[in-house]
Amino acid sequence: MIPRIRAENIAFSYGPEAAAPVFQSVSLSVQAGDVFCLLGPNGIGKSTLLKCLSGILSIQQGSVLLNGRDLSQFKLADVAKHIGYVPQGLMSAFPFRIKDIIIMGRAPHLSVLASPSREDMKIAYRAMETVGVAHLADRPCTAVSGGEWQLTLIARALVQEPQILLLDEPTSHLDMGNQLRILQVIKDLSDDGMTIVMASHFPDHAFLVAGVVAILNNGRIAHVGTPDEVITEKNLQSTYGVDVRVVQLEEGGMRKACFPALRSKAEKLQK
Repeated sequence: MIPRIRAENIAFSYGPEAAAPVFQSVSLSVQAGDVFCLLGPNGIGKSTLLKCLSGILSIQQGSVLLNGRDLSQFKLADVAKHIGYVPQGLMSAFPFRIKDIIIMGRAPHLSVLASPSREDMKIAYRAMETVGVAHLADRPCTAVSGGEWQLTLIARALVQEPQILLLDEPTSHLDMGNQLRILQVIKDLSDDGMTIVMASHFPDHAFLVAGVVAILNNGRIAHVGTPDEVITEKNLQSTYGVDVRVVQLEEGGMRKACFPALRSKAEKLQK
C-alpha cells in the first residue's frame, strides 16, 4: 500500500547550503489512519520538519511524497487540499468570529474573488461539530480559552478536507482537560481514516493515541517504532538527559505511562 505521506532521506538547513543542517537523512512513512508522533527536545527541529512535510519550507535534499507523488509537483493550493497544517502558538490580534476563522480554511477551494458558498458554510459547521466548537461559532476568537482556540485551528484545517493533518504541539500550554479533548479529537479523526503526524513534548500522549513514534535528536531520527518499542527509560534518558520511569498501568487498557524521577540533593551528591 502506498503511504499517504513519505519522506525519503530529507535534509534542511536555514541559510546557505553550507550551514549546519537542522536535520539530515530523515525518512518516515505514514499510512492512512495512522497517528505518527514525533518526540524530541526543544529546538531540535520538530516544527521545521513538519513545515517541510507540508511544503511551507523547501527541503535541500531528498523528497517528500504525497500518495506516491513528489510534493514539489503540486501547486500550493493543491497541497492545501491534501494536507492541513496546524502550527503552535498562532494567535489572532483581531476579534474575528470563530466561524469566520474556520471558514478561512476553505480558501484552497475558492477562486481569488469568490465568497464562501452555502456548501462551504455547511462544511465549516460540520468541522465545528466534529471538534466540539459549534456553540462558539459567533464568539470572538479573542474571547475563547486556549483549548477552544486550539480546537478552532484544527477545525480550520479540517475544512480544507485534507487526507493528512500535521499538528505542531497541539496540547502545549493546555490544562489536563483540554489536552484530553484534543487527544480525543485526534483519535476520532484517525479512526475515521485521517492520517495524522503530530509533534509533541509528552511521551504519554503517544501511548494514548499513536501507532508509530519517532524520536528526533541530533539532526536525525534516533528511534522509530511502536510506542512500546521507542518510549523506553533508556531512550528517554538519552534524549532528554533526565531520569524517567516508564510504568505499566493496569487501568486504562494496561497502557504505559512516564514519570519523572527527581533526586534529593544527597542522592545527587552520592551519584
